Amino acid sequence: MSIQATIEEKLQALAPAFLAVENESHRHAVPANSETHFKVTLVSERFAGLMPVKRHQQVYALLADELAGPVHALALHLYTPAEWQASGQSRPDSPDCRGGSQP
Repeated sequence: MSIQATIEEKLQALAPAFLAVENESHRHAVPANSETHFKVTLVSERFAGLMPVKRHQQVYALLADELAGPVHALALHLYTPAEWQASGQSRPDSPDCRGGSQP
């Protein structure tokens, strides 16, 4: 199973109303077909009443193995359904990598 698929599967524990896991490794100075840099957009009622740090901690706990190993970077955009609706159902774009050119 790919790292992306593993992340998607593990995040189901948060009962997402919307989930997008994007492999952004190609935007960084890593070998082709790497799975090291991800952006997660997750909308869940379980985030209601939680500050952003508590939301992040929930995701970090679920992905502890991946963060301890192959995943180098994880951008998190975590919303309640109401926040997601208010955002126009969009999350910020990722910045360009400043780590150098592709190998």
